[in-house]
Formats: sequence, structure tokens, C-alpha cells
Amino acid sequence: MPEIRVAIAGVGNCASALVQGVEYYKDARENITVPGLMHVNFGGYHIRDIKFVAAFDVNKNKIGKDLSEAVFAEPNCCARFADVPPLGVKVSPAPILDGVAEHMKESFNVYNSSEVGQTDVVETLKETKTDVLVNYLPVGSRNATRFYAQEALDAGCAFVNCIPEFIASDFKWSKKFEEKGLPVAGDDIKSQLGATILHRNLVKLCIDRGVIVDETYQLNLGGNTDFLNMTVEERLKTKRISKTEAVTSLVPYELPTRIGPSDFVPFLGDKKICYIVLKGRKFGNQPAIVTVKLEVEDSPNSAGVVIDVIRAVKLALDRKIAGPLISISSYAFKHPPIQVPDSIAKQWVEDYINGKREC
Repeated sequence: MPEIRVAIAGVGNCASALVQGVEYYKDARENITVPGLMHVNFGGYHIRDIKFVAAFDVNKNKIGKDLSEAVFAEPNCCARFADVPPLGVKVSPAPILDGVAEHMKESFNVYNSSEVGQTDVVETLKETKTDVLVNYLPVGSRNATRFYAQEALDAGCAFVNCIPEFIASDFKWSKKFEEKGLPVAGDDIKSQLGATILHRNLVKLCIDRGVIVDETYQLNLGGNTDFLNMTVEERLKTKRISKTEAVTSLVPYELPTRIGPSDFVPFLGDKKICYIVLKGRKFGNQPAIVTVKLEVEDSPNSAGVVIDVIRAVKLALDRKIAGPLISISSYAFKHPPIQVPDSIAKQWVEDYINGKREC
């Protein structure tokens, strides 16, 4: 199969896990199960078929460096689980826009625009023959996300939106991709075993077993720049919507809930700790309380999911499928165009891989 040429907007911890993951599993045998991937061979594409061709960031420590080095530059703190060889891809200075909150300028070591030339993103995407642009910008990057979505449209490449800004799930934007003959997947990536997927399945278990859920909440702690960025409430509006709807969409009645990022704990680094509490009523109106603690390395938790998404999007390009990809978006994202139970979404993706029409 031909390679899948990928560009990355935002070379943070999640990008680090993605780049490392492609290297780590490049020689994976197709008859084995890889943690975090649906298949080693996804519709004819192996993990090693992903080739990184461009990257954009605002950090002076990353700009100009080979992507293989930039993914380990501070303040990145993702676990180092693969030695990435030089990729021949230099990180370009990204337009800042609202991708950097005021309180993050020092942490992100933002470049001075008078000292560093601006990048023509469309031209870079065209020159590198990018197939798929992956958006890994910080939460709250509303304008910057829309900027990159438009650049993908203008450059003629697909768009994968990993953050909680609504592109694939917004009719106006998804229509733009459909009219351009390009696929788009999103929004807000689900982790392999993260707070959202665990919370969703706890709620679904209760619904399936006839337990009335009266209230539920989710608290998250972490020490990476994602959590530091989210200490400013004004950047969290769409994040809370995305995480909340991912859970409440499974409940056929109004559910009092509080879900979302909670606190920045610097010494945790890339470790994320999640607490979920669910209160309900079972037979005889007797109480049932579920309390769960989940502890994971945050950034690698979503990398395998993104590897599957990239390959699903490339299949759409091959098959001339345009607009929002319903199956992979429903499976892999918190705020897809259509919310369905995860088991249904997984079957949709399997059907899609096997050549059946996109939902």
C-alpha cells in the first residue's frame, strides 16, 4: 500500500506518543494483538505506512528541530518508550492565534514573531503532499483550530480534529469538507482506556441492567501542560460539553452531572488520575453507589486510537468518501457527528474496513 503522509499541528505530549508509537510498532506482525489498536493491518495499511512529513509548533525549543527531537523537548513529559530515528522533518513555526493562552506563554516558550519568519501552512501541506493533517492544539484553541481546518481545505488534505473544538460535528464545517471532496474525523479524541470511555461504559452498564442513575461526576488530576492550560475556565467550555455529552448521550432521561478537568498537579507529570462517582437506584429503590479510580499515563492513552483514525481517513481518501466520517468518529471521538454506544460504533468501523459503505 502507498504511505500515509501526515502533518501535525501542535508537537506536544500527544504528538510525542503518536510519533513514538509509529516507530515502536513499525515491525508488528499482522497476526498479533497490539495494545490500543483495532488492527495491525487496518484496511490494508500497516502502522509503518504512516509517514510524518510536516509539523507546526510555537515553542522555540522545537522550531527548526527534527520532529524526532522536538517530541522530546521541554515541556513535553510523555514517557519515552521508543527511540525515534531522524525523520527528516523540521518543525515549522505555527501561527499563534489563540492556541496559546496568556498564562501558557512562558511554559510554551513561545517564539518571537519578529525573529522567526511566518510559515505558509497551505504551501507546506502542498509541498509535502500531506494526506492528513492532525490537530493536536491545546484545549480552547477555537480560532486556531478553524484556521488549520481551513488550511487543510485549501491544501486539499483530510483533517483529524483531536481536540474539543467542533469541526466534524459542526454541520457548516463538515459541509465544507464534503463540498471539497475531503474527509474529516472528530471531534475530541477518546483515549484507549480513559476517563470518558470508562465513565460511558459504567453508565451504560447501569442503564442496561435497569439501574436508575440519579447523579454522577468525574474529577481529573494531571501534571502536564494540558492540565496547566485548562486551569483557565474560559478555555474549557467546549471541553465540558464534549465530555459531558459523551456520557449523558447514553441516558434516556435528564442526568445531573459534573464532568470535566479539575486540577493541575505539577509533580504528576504526564500521569492522569481520574475519580468517577455514580449514584443510582436498583430494585426496591435501594441505593447503589459506584466509586472508581483510574490512573494512567495520559498521552500514550490516545496514540493508538489516532493511528487507527489516520488509517481510516486514508481509506476514505482512497475510496473518494468526503465529509464527516461517521463510523470512525463515533468510535474514536467524544463529540462525533452521531453518538451511539461504543459496541455499535466498533461494528460500524469493522464494516467500513471490510468495504461496506460509510454510515
